[in-house]
Amino acid sequence: MKKRVLRVLVCGASGRMGLAVRRELEISPGFAYAGGVDLARAAGVERAAGLPRLLRDASVVIDFSGPRAACAAAAACAAAGVPFVTGTTGFSAAQLAALKKAARRVPVFFSPNMSPAVNLTFAMAAFAAGRLKEFDIHISEAHHKAKKDAPSGTALRYARAVAAARGGVLPPITSARAGDIVGEHTVLYAGPHERLELTHRAHSRAVFAAGALRAAAWLCGRGPGFYDYIDLLGLKGLR
Repeated sequence: MKKRVLRVLVCGASGRMGLAVRRELEISPGFAYAGGVDLARAAGVERAAGLPRLLRDASVVIDFSGPRAACAAAAACAAAGVPFVTGTTGFSAAQLAALKKAARRVPVFFSPNMSPAVNLTFAMAAFAAGRLKEFDIHISEAHHKAKKDAPSGTALRYARAVAAARGGVLPPITSARAGDIVGEHTVLYAGPHERLELTHRAHSRAVFAAGALRAAAWLCGRGPGFYDYIDLLGLKGLR
């Protein structure tokens, strides 16, 4: 039986992560590039106005654009019946509500970090926070100087995981923007006489691109809903 090829439409196709996803598509069996959209046209990339037409030939959309563009793309996917994956960060509460509205009609996968290992550490961070009650917790993160949002979406996800295990109190976060750092996050647990550090360092954007393709493959064929990597990894309820 011939394996189905997923045709992936990329939003933010000319950006750092959009280009990484396109490179990953070239070397990943079972996937094909169905076109891309971005603010400016380039080879294989159209303006956002072309999205509805491109969706006719797409199996799934992977988005690394910006909050406003991502919400517009999610709405277009909802209208076209196409699953939507986004790794965009910096959403407001209203914009997240817009994504969840789209998820009533199509499956939507949202993760501020597409690394499977990082998503595993969200559960680990909550687990440790719930058992090291007397330890102070601090989160630090560093990214390249062009990253606009601070703290990062990943750091905020760590903070919420810790808060859920600590009665709702968010830990402090320190952010740095410098050079071409792909992404580094550390959750520090400091107690009497000892400390524990939970650290993840991304060496290349390829890890996020590969993670986005994994999410896209997992999402296709599922019913409408708002999913994330915790669902994909089967980590719901782990505390």
